[in-house]
Amino acid sequence: MSVEPNPVFAELPTTIFSVMSALAVEHGAINLGQGFPDEDGPVAIRDVAAGALIDGPNQYPPMRGRTELRGAICAHAKRFYGLDFDPDANVVVTSGGTEALTASIMGLVGQGGEVVLIEPAYDSYAPIAGAVGARVKTVKLAPPHWRLDAEALAAAVTSETRAVMLNTPLNPIGRAFTREELEGVARVVARSHAVAICDEVYEHLIFDGREHIPLITLPGMAERVVRVGSAGKMFSLTGWKIGWVTGPAALIDVIAKAHQFITFTSSPALQLGVAYALEHEMDFTLNLTKTLQANRDLLAERLARLGFEVLPCEGSYFLTAGIRGLTNESDRAFCERLTREAGVALIPLSVFFSGGQPDHLVRFAFCKKREVLEAALQRLERYFHAEARSRGGLGSPTVYWGSTAEGGEGGTA
Repeated sequence: MSVEPNPVFAELPTTIFSVMSALAVEHGAINLGQGFPDEDGPVAIRDVAAGALIDGPNQYPPMRGRTELRGAICAHAKRFYGLDFDPDANVVVTSGGTEALTASIMGLVGQGGEVVLIEPAYDSYAPIAGAVGARVKTVKLAPPHWRLDAEALAAAVTSETRAVMLNTPLNPIGRAFTREELEGVARVVARSHAVAICDEVYEHLIFDGREHIPLITLPGMAERVVRVGSAGKMFSLTGWKIGWVTGPAALIDVIAKAHQFITFTSSPALQLGVAYALEHEMDFTLNLTKTLQANRDLLAERLARLGFEVLPCEGSYFLTAGIRGLTNESDRAFCERLTREAGVALIPLSVFFSGGQPDHLVRFAFCKKREVLEAALQRLERYFHAEARSRGGLGSPTVYWGSTAEGGEGGTA
């Protein structure tokens, strides 16, 4: 008897993160590939969760999440964006951002419907959409400034489109879409039969004084948008896997029904820890943004000196750089060579595009301790200086940074 598993998953290759992390371990490389901090969030948050593990509750919490956490999520949305959410109607707590995205796609997109992705795209979107029988369409952004064109989005949206996936700040390239770009998205969504599923897990990790603008706050979007958030990104507790979806009751009701058959619920102790964090530890998150911005600047400056073409980074954990000043290899071959020979592991950006192009860009994760970044940069400098001596000099620095960048602001634009 032959077995015929779901082809969406059976045909997926091993994730590039597993491949590069295994290669990093094999060669003792510093791993700037996977995007997770190497320091845990505040002890006070962990103390609250640890106390709840001992004292309880330790039985099933409500399917939509602990009341304390749903209330804290609503208070956070009111404080930062002026959004008025009802904890009982407008929130569902999930097992991390990826489950929130899965429940949203499963709940809001039927078999045969279309999902529009903006590429480069987080790698879970397409498989989830495919698994529920949806058709995936893509809008591809172009380096170096990755502008989102409303006309290109409108051309991809049809009468069969049920969801537009919008990630801002965008993993893997760190784009934070402007109000003008978001207004273009709102116009397209308003003229369609689609909703927008907004992946905003990096909402506070946005740099150079920029404002994070949730699409749901724009005119006409209150009933057409759901927002995905993540405690892991806010509080450097990625292993806790506590996320949430907020939005209009009619959409949240359907998402909650999907959620109940995926994980049903998450650890009550961790939920109580996150509720405490949202109420008492937001200063950690806002200061984390400053630390990450300084890490980005360090990385950008030193990589440019080595001949990388450093692209704009407006938020998230990630910096993208072009490699054509250094090699004619594909981005994957370059990353594998650097892991083996320079002792630094990166991620090729081509894996975030459905067609595998462009293939001349690599992604650095800078959500690491300063000393880890310094050590990685020193390894790269030794490697490329030795390589340059053998071929007669380093390439010219290229960095889309500062007042000469598109938009004329200090920082990336």
